[in-house]
Amino acid sequence: MAKKSQSDQFQDPHKAESDKDNSLEVAIGREVKRFRANLDMTVVELAKLADLSAGMLSKIETGQTSPSLATIKKVAEALNVPVTSLFRQFEENRDASYVPAGQGIQIERRGTRAGHQYRLLGHTVGGPVMAEPYLITLTDDSDVFPVFQHEGIEFIHVLEGEVDYRHGDKVYRLAPGDSLFFDADVMHGPEGLVSPPIKFLSIICYPGAQ
Repeated sequence: MAKKSQSDQFQDPHKAESDKDNSLEVAIGREVKRFRANLDMTVVELAKLADLSAGMLSKIETGQTSPSLATIKKVAEALNVPVTSLFRQFEENRDASYVPAGQGIQIERRGTRAGHQYRLLGHTVGGPVMAEPYLITLTDDSDVFPVFQHEGIEFIHVLEGEVDYRHGDKVYRLAPGDSLFFDADVMHGPEGLVSPPIKFLSIICYPGAQ
């Protein structure tokens, strides 16, 4: 079976399952509880104002139920706050990817040859901008060097070794500590291994789904 390319697997955009589960319900519940506490109201008092049972309001506050929009509206009116304020915590959540040392997803990127190791260190799961950080390793065993062209921008930072890196009609000699930031729509890739093995970080950013 043919392996999926990096473009198919990660830039379509990421087809990862959402891990939010009931985080929307939990976020709404926390905001309801926070506003109620600020008003020094009990669950029973707020439930009465919102025309709900105390048990239902308690379930909303603990994220154990998914309230209807009508119910959320009644609670917001009872708290005298805009409905949107109850979604604030959920909207402010940001995703994070943690990859322990030596781990990460090893992938086959389009154009990859023997001796070229691409290890994905994480990726965003949504939003207007997608990002993919890679740890790339090139060794003496590397075959013909691949040339890439894809949407977005890319930033590379050399950690070990030296490499001649092409971007369009220019070739840059990159050593440890050197960086290159460029338009990824222009043909680019390693031109020659000056001092292998070579390790560098590559961060690719491109528009997310609208």
